[in-house]
Amino acid sequence: MYGRAESPESNELKLANMNTIISKITKVKKGISTASIFEETGQLASINLDEQEKKYLDKKIDKEKTNVTIFRYPHLLQFVKIEKGKPLPSQMESIRKAGATLLTLLKEDNVEEIQVVGLANAGFTIAFIEGLLLAGYSFSKYKKEKDEYSLKRIFIVDSHVSKKEIESLKAVTDAVFIARDLVNEPLSALTAVKLAEEISRLGEKAGFSVEVFHHQKIKSLKMGGLLAVNKGSIDPPTFSILEWKPENARNEKPVVLVGKGIVFDTGGLSLKPTPNSMDYMKSDMGGAASVIAAIYALAKSNTPVYVVGLIPATDNRPDGNAYAPGDIITMFDKTTVEIKNTDAEGRLILADALSYAGKFGPELVIDLATLTGAAAMIAGKAAIIGMGNSPANIEKLKQSGNDVHERIIELPLWDDFAEPLKSPVADLNNLGTREGQAAIAGKFLEHFTDYPWVHLDIAGTAFLFENDGYRLKGGTGSGTRLLFRLLSNLF
Repeated sequence: MYGRAESPESNELKLANMNTIISKITKVKKGISTASIFEETGQLASINLDEQEKKYLDKKIDKEKTNVTIFRYPHLLQFVKIEKGKPLPSQMESIRKAGATLLTLLKEDNVEEIQVVGLANAGFTIAFIEGLLLAGYSFSKYKKEKDEYSLKRIFIVDSHVSKKEIESLKAVTDAVFIARDLVNEPLSALTAVKLAEEISRLGEKAGFSVEVFHHQKIKSLKMGGLLAVNKGSIDPPTFSILEWKPENARNEKPVVLVGKGIVFDTGGLSLKPTPNSMDYMKSDMGGAASVIAAIYALAKSNTPVYVVGLIPATDNRPDGNAYAPGDIITMFDKTTVEIKNTDAEGRLILADALSYAGKFGPELVIDLATLTGAAAMIAGKAAIIGMGNSPANIEKLKQSGNDVHERIIELPLWDDFAEPLKSPVADLNNLGTREGQAAIAGKFLEHFTDYPWVHLDIAGTAFLFENDGYRLKGGTGSGTRLLFRLLSNLF
């Protein structure tokens, strides 16, 4: 049935890691590039500026500059002033972006070491280093001339930054790099089977368990959504179950994370146009990538939370055997669905996974998916679109989103949105109407839930076409930091 010829290079993908060594020191070092985060210039006595440098810095600060660079070849001094009067989340994001700006300067001069002097709240120090590290990501493995630069070492001069904060920062930065790599890999390197293999490798590395269902098992479970979408593929589907259950977990019932794993989406027989559509559909597994990465970060940082990840994975392509508009399929929970459009496939594989999630008796289920172009039309790259049946958990997600600048705009799930999903020949149809599509897709998913649940549509944030501070062109890892933040503080 399946017939992909194996590539001679179809071994381990060797996903990126953040290789920067981060360590604390007690005093400011001399003869090294330095970044100082401060609130008032009077805090900068330890930096040993000469009179001309002090005058230059004061002049810039008087002109309301909050990010000032002084060059002392071969080193540089970066001064980042906290912007007063802004809400804390906005201040934090400005600091992250300042870190990203500094990375550009360090790269230009091939500076490999820097010390970060925190003279304000320790949270600002961590945010600055986070922006610095995330901006250092590069995906050049397929280029003849590779990007060889890396920031080798960061020294932290801030007594209030804890060892745990540094470990968590390392874990989540590594995780974002992994998510970005998974999204940036082409289908030729990352089929559903290869994705499952990479999940297993990451589980071994971080310490979470992995079970993979292959085609025969999926067929025996009658996961009709996943099987239907896969019918046109030359590669078999997979359904991966990730579990992180430390002995000291604070929750008895798991939080289940479900990630859409469409490793490439042509639209199927309802074919997408190529320009600005199908040409970046390797990113349609962005939800899966971020769920995998978030669990990796939780395990690497030994966070005491019980979490399960479910990753239904396949590509969606046209073929003589592909599912077609008009087909009626039976889902894992026995719901029948009339296919109106084969490009509304993500909700089908998610629906099977959401039904399966009920087996775990979950405390909460969160699904993450590049589900609808309509979500991207609402907020572009500025926000994730969220909805669900658990208002308290949605509020917690919103707060976590504000904390890490992966903000959420909530849509309602009114009964009005169920009307377009009615079918004369089946329990549901998979499309609805063009108007209100982001909420209609969420309403479709709601049918398959009977537990506290939140749906996050990352269609606008998972893949960028130009750099945006520390969020770089290509896969962003959107949702990884959000989920890590939420689950680190949920219980």
